[in-house]
Amino acid sequence: MILKRAMLIIDRGSREPEVKEELGAICEVVKKKGGYDFTDFCFLEVLPPFIEEGINRCISENVDTITAMPYFLYPGMKLKESVKKCARLCYDMGIKVIFTKPLSYHSILQKLLIERIEDLKSKMNISSLNADCDILVIGHGSSDKGARTAFEYTVNGIVPLYKSVNFCFLELDKPNIEEGVRNIVSKGTGLLIVVPYFLHRGAHTKKDVRDDLYSALEKYRLKEAHLTEHLGADVKMVNLILERAREAESNIV
Repeated sequence: MILKRAMLIIDRGSREPEVKEELGAICEVVKKKGGYDFTDFCFLEVLPPFIEEGINRCISENVDTITAMPYFLYPGMKLKESVKKCARLCYDMGIKVIFTKPLSYHSILQKLLIERIEDLKSKMNISSLNADCDILVIGHGSSDKGARTAFEYTVNGIVPLYKSVNFCFLELDKPNIEEGVRNIVSKGTGLLIVVPYFLHRGAHTKKDVRDDLYSALEKYRLKEAHLTEHLGADVKMVNLILERAREAESNIV
């Protein structure tokens, strides 16, 4: 008997239409490359489709199992909440669910940071060697210590490649963005490249990060600085999702 499989990506949620567009693009490639009969995404909060609707969509496709991917860069309360809610709903609805690990602690994330930096250098015709570039990676921030540890793990992986690699947070943790810029300026900087460590083109990347960053750059009179794109709907992210899925599915007899 051949089982019908679904992949359900569980994201935190956003009001920005670009987020749904990116997740839709990812689901399309995951279905093709992963051989799933159905792929979809849902949100923990903010706007529908919520988790219950995502599960119901899978069930309506007559699948036998759902592989659920908690689409989070960090372990934390939101990730745990999404897994618990999905597990409870799947149990109540009588559908088998397999949970993957989240995205954190994988070398692909480090490769994506490097790729975003190289994309920017190419786009802006920046000829500076990596050894002459200061990098500032901006994370969201969390009150969960495990989230910070996972973030630092990714950032530390690119440290050997550049003149300096620093990090800061948009909220909930220190240093904040102003402090991150100040720390770099205090050491003396040449070319500064800033990388927003966010999955989507949501409100944080479109406005919040930019507002805080440009305010800090103006305050410390730092003129030569460039902001890369966020992580986004990249084929490397698809490969990471599929690798996590295979890990989880191979453990199920």
